[in-house]
Formats: sequence, C-alpha cells, structure tokens
Amino acid sequence: MPIQAPQWTDFLSCPICYNEFNESQRKPISLGCGHTVCKTCLGQFHSKQCPFDQTTITVDTDVLPVNFAILQLVSGDVQKSENGVMGVSEFTEYYEDAMECIEELALYLKPFSGGGAGNNSPLSRPMQRKLVTLVNCQLVEDEGRARAMRAARSLGERTVTELILQHQNPQQLSQNLWAAVRARGCQFLGPAMQEETLKLILLALEDGSALSRKVLVMFVVQRLEKQFSQASKTSIGHVVQLLYRASCFKVYKRDGDSSLMELKEEFRTYDGLRREHDAQIVQIAMEAGLRISPEQWSSLLYGDTAHKSHMQSIIDKLQTPGSFAQSVNELVIALQRSGDPANLSRLRPYFDELAKIDPSPDSETPQWDDTRKGMQAVKLVVQGVVDFIQNYSGNRKGDSAQVTSGKYKTSMCRDLNRNGTGCPRGVNCTFAHSDEEMYRYRARNRKAVEKGNTKEIPSFKGEAKKGSPLVAKGTSSPPSPPPPGLVSRSTVSDYSSNGVGPREPPDMPRSQSPLSSYGRQAAYPPRVSSMEQYSHQPPGGAMRQPLQSDMPPERKYCTLVFGYITPCVFVKKKTWC
Repeated sequence: MPIQAPQWTDFLSCPICYNEFNESQRKPISLGCGHTVCKTCLGQFHSKQCPFDQTTITVDTDVLPVNFAILQLVSGDVQKSENGVMGVSEFTEYYEDAMECIEELALYLKPFSGGGAGNNSPLSRPMQRKLVTLVNCQLVEDEGRARAMRAARSLGERTVTELILQHQNPQQLSQNLWAAVRARGCQFLGPAMQEETLKLILLALEDGSALSRKVLVMFVVQRLEKQFSQASKTSIGHVVQLLYRASCFKVYKRDGDSSLMELKEEFRTYDGLRREHDAQIVQIAMEAGLRISPEQWSSLLYGDTAHKSHMQSIIDKLQTPGSFAQSVNELVIALQRSGDPANLSRLRPYFDELAKIDPSPDSETPQWDDTRKGMQAVKLVVQGVVDFIQNYSGNRKGDSAQVTSGKYKTSMCRDLNRNGTGCPRGVNCTFAHSDEEMYRYRARNRKAVEKGNTKEIPSFKGEAKKGSPLVAKGTSSPPSPPPPGLVSRSTVSDYSSNGVGPREPPDMPRSQSPLSSYGRQAAYPPRVSSMEQYSHQPPGGAMRQPLQSDMPPERKYCTLVFGYITPCVFVKKKTWC
C-alpha cells in the first residue's frame, strides 16, 4: 500500500522511519523517482519499488549511491569513501562533475539543518523548493537523470523570474497589472467585492440556468448595491467579461435576441470558478510582460498572503515550453534598462542551455555530457542570482515587501465590521483594523519616504530651476509658480513685479480662483478683448508665434510663461496668441 509522501521541508529525515539521516546506519539513498530513504529502510523493501509512488527501481539497490548532497547538510564535512559508482564506471567523470555541482547548490539549504525553517537562506521559498527537488535526484538510473534535467530547467526558469522581479518597479506593478486587465475590457473590483460578485454569479447560474448577459448583470447589481454602493452595471459587466474570456460559459445564440450564457459544469463550484478567474488574470499579466511572485498575487487578489500555494500552482500550470525563452528575453530588456551593474548578461549562455532542455516527462534520456552541462549551467545561474540579491538588491528575497510598503495598512479594512463577524483574513489582512494602527503605518511610511525614497515624491514639473533658460544668469531661482491654469480676466498689471506669475484677481475670492486649486481650471475660459493684453514678453525669450495654417479657427494654444501650455480664447477670429 502506498505511503503518503512527506512535506518538502522534511528532506533531511527518512520519510519511512522519520529518523534523521546520518553517516553511519542511516545514509540517505535517493531513488530514480526523486524520493530519498535511509539505507536501513531501503534494505527492508519487499520489492524493487518505491513505497510512495510504486516506481520500479531498475538497478540493484546495492548499486545506488549515497546522496552526499543531503548528507553534508546533517553531518558537516563528509569523506567520500566510494571509489567510483558501480553501473556508470565508463561515465564516472561526468557523474562526479554533475554531482559536485548539485552538492555545491545544496549548501544554500544549510539553514534547514538543525531544525531551521530556511528563512535565513539567500534563496526565496519557491527556489528552495525547486532546489530540494534537484538535490533529491539520483543520476545512476535513466529516470533519475531525466528528472534531474527537468528539475535543473525548472530551477533556472525560476531564477529568471526572480531576476525580473528584482528589476521591476514595485510601485507601478499593481498599476500596470490593472491597466492591462482594463485594456482587455475586464475589471477587478477589489478582493472583497470581487469575491461577492463571483458568488452571486454562481448563485444565479449554479443550477444550470441560461441567462442573458443583461439579466445576469442586473441580478448581481441589485444584490450587490446594498453592500457595495459603488457597484454599477459597467463594472459588473467587466467581471462577466473576464469570466467569458476564461471560457467559463456555454453561449447559446438566438436569432434576433440576446445570447444566453450557461455556466459550464466544471465551474459550478466556487473553488473551480475562482481558480479559473485567477488563472485568467495571471494569463493577462503574462501576456503584458509582467512577472509577479505568488506572495504578491495573493496580496493583490485576496488581500492577504494565505493563498501563495494556490497562486503558485496556477503560475506553474500556465508555464509553456516557450515561456523560459520568453522570460530570458524579458530579462535582457530589463538589464538593458537598468545598466546591468552586476553584469548578469554573462549568464545568458547558461540560461539558453537550460532553456533547451525538454520539460516533457516523455522526453528521451539525456546523455551524460548534456547532464554535466545542465548541472554546471544551473549552478552558475543560481550563484549569479544569489550574488545579485546579496550585493545589488535592497529586496533580499524578492518578496512583496516593497509592493505593499507604500500602502500597507494605510487605509481601513472594509470587511472589519461586515455582518458583525470581523475581517475573515484576521492578522494576515493588509488593511488596518483600527485608527491607531492606520495612523501608525501612515507615519512610518512618511518617515521612509523622507529618509531614502525622496525620489518618489512627486515634484512640480513646471518649477524653474537654476541653469534653466527661464532663469537669468546670476540670479537665484524664483519661487515655484502656481499650477497651470487659465490666465485671469485682467491686464498685464496683474503680473507680479518680478515676473514670476500672476496674482489673484482682486474681485474673485481665493476659493473660486482658477489658480487656487492644484491642476484645476475654470469652468469656462476668460474673455480676452485684444492682443494688447498679452503684449508682454515672458522671461527667458520671445513669445512663440503659431502659424495660421496649423491653428484651428476657434481655439488656440500657446506657450505663455514658464513653459506652461495655457489655452487662450479670443473674440475675433483672426486674433490669437
């Protein structure tokens, strides 16, 4: 009877007897299927099959070598007493070179020894998990070599993703994601509202009913507007469009009438519908060239970090054989934009070597020379990403800390008092659950911006600076001019004596002035009687005279002062500035 496989973090102990591997009686022996057992339990097998997945062991169990990559993590320095490996004597050199690469990579899992959780490892959790898979591979059997090559390719592909995440601007990540979703006629309404919308769609269609799009949208809006006042037919229609793109509906066309939509059988449960919904959003992000970690996906779609495994499984499922090469090209573009301070472009040949590996389980058994090249390539790329993270990156593990740092707990949770049950995410919620908590994180965010992120504080683009052609030489920079707006109804005397900017009109309250509010213009433009009102010259140069051929007859735009583009409306058709 098959035995349940252990957790991937328990790779330093035997999954049968639960004893930790050691250098005496319980040396780790890896099988071709990727499971590792101690030598004592291996000798007690009644048949030459893996007790976990019933995979046949194609060689004598006495020939299987000790996994020194795992043994060195529990016993420190290990002396290899074996002179070669039986069964691969003619390929001993290739075998030893490949295993040496795996043993060097296994040292990155050292934090797991001694009962640690691996949190101090320079690698992220997805990379640790893929590295554990590679370390448990055995190269003597053909199945073991093929599995090791696929594990090396998977680890290399994850390395590319980690580097792309390190080179992305985390402040614009969510903005670019939702822009890509909206560009396809879809919309995400936020974790809480999106969940309720999907549940209402499921409520209307789970019994096999076929409804028109209009009726379905109206049903959801009427049920949803009591709880979410911002719900509209347009926004709910975009969510339905997202499910339509995911092929969740059977569509029945009718002559002269609206088509009917019926939910497919496999999507009539919330888990099935939500998984397909999430997969569609991930697919849109991949098509837009965005690479988002599972932690970031969980935070964006669910508002917590408890769905990392769910999102990782979706990402893995959407990977195609061509995804690796596409990711390498995206990394090259990112390196060109950043200047490549760590010289990561030197890893391009090794990424190409790993991308050539066939990820199919039915692929041919790799040659020993190809196996050695693959192990050397994956060792070099992992060492490259570790060096980059430790020396050139401020985000050590590529987690979502930077993504959530700007808005983490800076607004109140909308689910806190819903139905009197409190927030369903509890301590994992990324929104504040009290005013004190919200103000504390807002203050912390302001201090972080003032210390090291002042470049992210928006500056006024029209501000005159020293050395600018708008400032005369030998003079100090004038104070920042007001935000761009329409020129008030006045004469040249409305400009201040130093020529910096217009004053407020004396007959207009400050709250009503078109220049008193940032970026806001008057409801209607001022009336200009003649060109003499604008006969002055702006500081720094003469006024630009537009050509009559390229100017529309009713409204003209000109550069007035300080580089502002100000609309000017005239009375006479042949008069403009």
